[in-house]
Amino acid sequence: QVQLVESGGGSVQDGGSLRLSCAASGYTASINCMGWFRQAPGKEREGVAAIYTGGGITYYADSVKGRFTISQDNAKNTVYLQMNNLKPEDTAMYYCAARRGGRWYPLYSEDYNYWGQGTQVTVSS
Repeated sequence: QVQLVESGGGSVQDGGSLRLSCAASGYTASINCMGWFRQAPGKEREGVAAIYTGGGITYYADSVKGRFTISQDNAKNTVYLQMNNLKPEDTAMYYCAARRGGRWYPLYSEDYNYWGQGTQVTVSS
């Protein structure tokens, strides 16, 4: 089993920045990919960014490219999401997720085995 705990959410103004953290514990050696997803009220869950923990290959949704950066600290079993130039449309609950493997594109949620409890991000205009 793997446990994920997110932190770092909050409220910022349009154009502001936040850094989300996701600390993993448990059998983390089984994980090969970590992702960040978000869900706004009344909308479907959306894959935001993902990183393969072995090689560090990253993926981003078009809506966040150039503004968000996913990174990892393997020594701390922690994945980060640096969010810059935030916009009101980024407002959502953000979830960290981990998967042991899979065939789906990393920004699709289907293969993710473990999920955190979520952290709220609110961007006001």
